[in-house]
Amino acid sequence: MKKNIKLYIAIIIPLLVWILPTELIPIKDLTVVEHRVIALFLFAALFWILEPIPIYATSITVMVLLLITTSDRSFIIFQLAAGDPDFGTLIRYQDIMGTFASPIIMLFLGGFFLAMAATKYRLDLNLANVLLRPFGSNPKYVLVGIMVITALFSMFMSNTATTAMMLALLVPVLKLFKPGDRGKVAFGLAVPFAANIGGIGTIIGTPPNAIAVRYLTGDYAMGFGQWMVMALPFVIIMMVFLWFLLLRFYPIETETINLQIGGKFLKNWKAIIVYCTFAVTIILWLLDFLHGMNAYIVALIPVAVFSATTIINKDDLRNISWDVLWLVAGGLALGLALEQTGLAESIVASIPFSKFAPLLIVAFASILTIIMSNFISNTATANLLLPIMVALGVSVPELYDVGGLRYIVLTVTFACSLGMAMPISTPPNALAYGSGFFRTQDMLKMGIIVGAVGLAFAYIYLYVLADVVDLL
Repeated sequence: MKKNIKLYIAIIIPLLVWILPTELIPIKDLTVVEHRVIALFLFAALFWILEPIPIYATSITVMVLLLITTSDRSFIIFQLAAGDPDFGTLIRYQDIMGTFASPIIMLFLGGFFLAMAATKYRLDLNLANVLLRPFGSNPKYVLVGIMVITALFSMFMSNTATTAMMLALLVPVLKLFKPGDRGKVAFGLAVPFAANIGGIGTIIGTPPNAIAVRYLTGDYAMGFGQWMVMALPFVIIMMVFLWFLLLRFYPIETETINLQIGGKFLKNWKAIIVYCTFAVTIILWLLDFLHGMNAYIVALIPVAVFSATTIINKDDLRNISWDVLWLVAGGLALGLALEQTGLAESIVASIPFSKFAPLLIVAFASILTIIMSNFISNTATANLLLPIMVALGVSVPELYDVGGLRYIVLTVTFACSLGMAMPISTPPNALAYGSGFFRTQDMLKMGIIVGAVGLAFAYIYLYVLADVVDLL
């Protein structure tokens, strides 16, 4: 019954907006096509927030509705007034469908292939074993090791896959704790939070990053290496803060932890190909400024290598997170509609941003982002807000004084990843909560603190890079 109510709300409200006379919507010079996009935007937002159907299904539905109602091959009823100045611009249907094969989709496909091959040939577990050894047996430093490995893996693998792997490693570790030791909560929360923060470090670390890069073009474009140089200091400082915060709220009573992670590096020819391809792909991503290939092209190298060598076979392909790819594609299509119909610019033109201080504009945008990303998918939040942020960055001259387009896009993108106060906020949060290592209240308390501090720090950090150091 509750699900049906959500479904009715998510359908009726956009429908009412659709049939509302265009002149009653307070947006300057709104066209008929832009009016339709507003209704579809609201449809997507409500379905992503209320989730009466799976979020990937919402993305596909939105794409179909865009094709039927706003494309140049839309149903004939929706083209009757085409050519009228007040009708607006229809979107090329090839562009909407092209989001299925967007470079961003290829980027994530390459990441999925790397993650699957690493898991299949135990590269992830063996790397964790090797990298955790230097942290010794002191629980405080083992916690550092868990956080560092989680953040490192989440930069190049799916945050969800990284969290699942690290939670599996935690099970034998937590058995070594004294009964009632609250330090278990610190370890349980460290994994999803480190995965969320670590994902900020690279373009492929989390979907919002890749979506942001799609909008940072021309003079604002950022390569893989440039993004890491910009984001890694932020990740490191936030990780240090998270470590101190976890130890402050959940002091560890157990004195020593002796880690026993089994497994050895495989030495067959397929495993060696996986190791070499993993290393070459990461090196090429890091050195894109030298060889000229962008991250999207490099991402297809493991896809080709693993497919040709049957390291990833047709059975493995069924395990790819196609729902994530569909979700991203649907969001890109919605962003395309906002951009190509001119709606994003119309919205910006209707708000007197010039009356506000530029930093206040960015602050409002980032606070709205982190609130939304706590309750809906970070990817959905990025898809909904980044097109509007781009329009803001381009059309509000005052923002140029504080970094312009890059500053507002990056601040909002960072805010997407910092929304982690609820079990539903991110897949890593949901996985960790399901493990039973902590209560909802623990995640809520820590998530609010980390999110608020992280957002304030991102606001200042990116401003310093843009205005003082001139790195943006």
